[in-house]
Amino acid sequence: MTTVTLRDAKATFSSLVDEAMSGEFVTITRHGKPVAAIVSLEAAEEAKKALNKSRSDFGDYLMSFPGGLDLERNESPMRDIDL
Repeated sequence: MTTVTLRDAKATFSSLVDEAMSGEFVTITRHGKPVAAIVSLEAAEEAKKALNKSRSDFGDYLMSFPGGLDLERNESPMRDIDL
């Protein structure tokens, strides 16, 4: 993974794009902090797919348990505590 400053990225942009096309990840920094990245189009498409992938919530996961779940709620009153 290559890391360059914004100033260097401006000066050598075409070579950084060539690196990204060959599979390298190029990180661009501003004032020493990473702010952007140059990646290949394939890597960007995979990232988009991962971000848009629907995820089920924990409740749906529990309900998909084979054999079902028989959960009962404990109706007893809560305990008193001293704070």
